[in-house]
Amino acid sequence: MADPRIIDIALDEATILWRNADIEQERRIAIFDLIEENTFKPLRAWDAGHQGPYRLKLSVDDGRLIMEASSDDGAVLETLILGLGRFRRPIREYFAICDSYYQAIRRATASEIETIDMARRGVHNEAAEMLLERLTGKVDTDFATARRLFTLICVLHIRG
Repeated sequence: MADPRIIDIALDEATILWRNADIEQERRIAIFDLIEENTFKPLRAWDAGHQGPYRLKLSVDDGRLIMEASSDDGAVLETLILGLGRFRRPIREYFAICDSYYQAIRRATASEIETIDMARRGVHNEAAEMLLERLTGKVDTDFATARRLFTLICVLHIRG
Protein backbone atom coordinates (compact mmCIF):
# COMPACT_ATOMS: atom_id res chain seq x y z
CA MET A 1 0.00 0.00 0.00
CA ALA A 2 1.35 3.42 -0.97
CA ASP A 3 2.48 5.62 1.91
CA PRO A 4 4.29 8.69 0.49
CA ARG A 5 5.62 10.22 3.68
CA ILE A 6 8.72 10.56 5.83
CA ILE A 7 8.69 8.41 8.98
CA ASP A 8 12.15 9.33 10.21
CA ILE A 9 14.52 12.19 9.51
CA ALA A 10 18.15 12.55 10.48
CA LEU A 11 20.56 15.42 10.12
CA ASP A 12 24.23 14.78 9.53
CA GLU A 13 25.53 15.84 12.93
CA ALA A 14 29.05 16.20 11.52
CA THR A 15 27.71 19.04 9.35
CA ILE A 16 26.33 20.94 12.35
CA LEU A 17 29.16 22.65 14.19
CA TRP A 18 27.18 24.56 16.79
CA ARG A 19 23.63 25.47 17.77
CA ASN A 20 22.11 27.39 20.63
CA ALA A 21 18.99 26.47 22.62
CA ASP A 22 16.68 28.49 20.34
CA ILE A 23 17.95 26.77 17.19
CA GLU A 24 17.82 23.38 18.89
CA GLN A 25 14.16 24.05 19.72
CA GLU A 26 13.47 25.02 16.07
CA ARG A 27 15.11 21.76 14.97
CA ARG A 28 13.08 19.65 17.40
CA ILE A 29 9.81 21.31 16.40
CA ALA A 30 10.53 21.02 12.67
CA ILE A 31 11.35 17.32 12.98
CA PHE A 32 8.35 16.60 15.21
CA ASP A 33 5.94 18.48 12.92
CA LEU A 34 7.47 16.90 9.83
CA ILE A 35 7.07 13.37 11.16
CA GLU A 36 3.52 14.09 12.33
CA GLU A 37 2.34 15.34 8.94
CA ASN A 38 4.14 15.39 5.61
CA THR A 39 3.95 14.42 1.99
CA PHE A 40 7.14 13.11 0.45
CA LYS A 41 7.35 11.07 -2.72
CA PRO A 42 10.82 10.71 -4.31
CA LEU A 43 9.84 10.11 -7.92
CA ARG A 44 12.60 7.72 -9.07
CA ALA A 45 12.10 5.46 -6.04
CA TRP A 46 8.34 5.69 -6.43
CA ASP A 47 8.50 4.73 -10.10
CA ALA A 48 10.80 1.83 -9.19
CA GLY A 49 8.08 0.46 -6.91
CA HIS A 50 9.21 1.82 -3.53
CA GLN A 51 6.07 3.64 -2.49
CA GLY A 52 6.91 4.64 1.06
CA PRO A 53 7.20 5.28 3.83
CA TYR A 54 10.68 6.81 3.74
CA ARG A 55 13.56 7.63 6.02
CA LEU A 56 15.40 10.80 5.08
CA LYS A 57 18.93 11.89 5.92
CA LEU A 58 19.98 15.48 5.22
CA SER A 59 23.54 16.70 4.95
CA VAL A 60 25.45 19.49 3.27
CA ASP A 61 28.63 18.86 1.34
CA ASP A 62 30.55 21.40 -0.71
CA GLY A 63 27.59 23.77 -1.01
CA ARG A 64 25.12 21.06 -1.96
CA LEU A 65 22.22 19.60 -0.06
CA ILE A 66 22.33 15.81 0.02
CA MET A 67 18.94 14.17 0.60
CA GLU A 68 19.27 10.43 1.08
CA ALA A 69 15.91 8.67 0.88
CA SER A 70 15.75 5.16 2.29
CA SER A 71 13.04 2.58 2.71
CA ASP A 72 11.50 1.98 6.12
CA ASP A 73 14.03 -0.86 6.63
CA GLY A 74 16.96 1.49 5.95
CA ALA A 75 17.90 0.45 2.40
CA VAL A 76 19.01 3.53 0.43
CA LEU A 77 16.62 4.10 -2.46
CA GLU A 78 18.00 7.28 -3.97
CA THR A 79 20.17 10.25 -3.23
CA LEU A 80 19.12 13.70 -4.36
CA ILE A 81 21.69 16.46 -4.66
CA LEU A 82 20.60 20.09 -4.85
CA GLY A 83 22.86 23.07 -5.28
CA LEU A 84 22.30 25.53 -2.46
CA GLY A 85 23.66 28.68 -4.11
CA ARG A 86 20.18 30.16 -4.56
CA PHE A 87 19.45 29.52 -0.87
CA ARG A 88 22.37 31.51 0.54
CA ARG A 89 20.44 34.78 0.75
CA PRO A 90 17.25 33.27 2.25
CA ILE A 91 19.30 31.28 4.78
CA ARG A 92 21.26 34.39 5.79
CA GLU A 93 18.04 36.45 6.03
CA TYR A 94 16.31 33.72 8.00
CA PHE A 95 19.14 33.54 10.54
CA ALA A 96 19.19 37.33 10.92
CA ILE A 97 15.46 37.61 11.43
CA CYS A 98 15.37 34.62 13.79
CA ASP A 99 18.07 36.28 15.89
CA SER A 100 15.96 39.45 16.03
CA TYR A 101 12.90 37.39 16.89
CA TYR A 102 14.63 35.53 19.74
CA GLN A 103 15.88 38.81 21.16
CA ALA A 104 12.45 40.42 20.78
CA ILE A 105 10.57 37.68 22.62
CA ARG A 106 12.74 38.40 25.64
CA ARG A 107 12.15 42.14 25.81
CA ALA A 108 9.93 43.61 23.04
CA THR A 109 6.24 44.49 23.01
CA ALA A 110 3.69 42.09 21.57
CA SER A 111 3.22 44.21 18.44
CA GLU A 112 6.99 44.36 17.82
CA ILE A 113 7.24 40.59 18.19
CA GLU A 114 4.32 40.12 15.78
CA THR A 115 5.95 42.37 13.18
CA ILE A 116 9.22 40.45 13.35
CA ASP A 117 7.38 37.12 13.28
CA MET A 118 5.47 38.17 10.15
CA ALA A 119 8.75 39.03 8.44
CA ARG A 120 10.24 35.71 9.59
CA ARG A 121 7.27 33.80 8.16
CA GLY A 122 7.60 35.72 4.90
CA VAL A 123 11.26 34.76 4.43
CA HIS A 124 10.45 31.19 5.45
CA ASN A 125 7.55 30.97 2.99
CA GLU A 126 9.62 32.36 0.09
CA ALA A 127 12.37 29.85 0.78
CA ALA A 128 9.84 26.99 0.96
CA GLU A 129 8.48 28.02 -2.45
CA MET A 130 12.04 28.06 -3.81
CA LEU A 131 12.65 24.58 -2.38
CA LEU A 132 9.43 23.29 -3.93
CA GLU A 133 10.62 24.67 -7.27
CA ARG A 134 14.03 22.98 -6.90
CA LEU A 135 12.38 19.65 -6.03
CA THR A 136 10.07 19.69 -9.06
CA GLY A 137 10.60 16.54 -11.10
CA LYS A 138 12.54 14.92 -8.24
CA VAL A 139 10.20 14.83 -5.24
CA ASP A 140 6.49 15.45 -4.95
CA THR A 141 5.88 17.23 -1.67
CA ASP A 142 3.67 19.92 -0.18
CA PHE A 143 4.30 23.44 1.07
CA ALA A 144 4.25 22.56 4.78
CA THR A 145 6.82 19.80 4.26
CA ALA A 146 9.06 22.08 2.19
CA ARG A 147 8.81 24.74 4.91
CA ARG A 148 9.97 22.33 7.60
CA LEU A 149 12.72 20.97 5.37
CA PHE A 150 13.98 24.54 4.86
CA THR A 151 14.20 24.95 8.65
CA LEU A 152 16.37 21.83 8.80
CA ILE A 153 18.51 23.04 5.89
CA CYS A 154 19.14 26.20 7.91
CA VAL A 155 20.16 24.15 10.95
CA LEU A 156 22.72 22.37 8.76
CA HIS A 157 24.25 25.76 7.90
CA ILE A 158 24.99 26.93 11.43
CA ARG A 159 28.66 27.71 11.81
CA GLY A 160 28.71 29.35 15.24
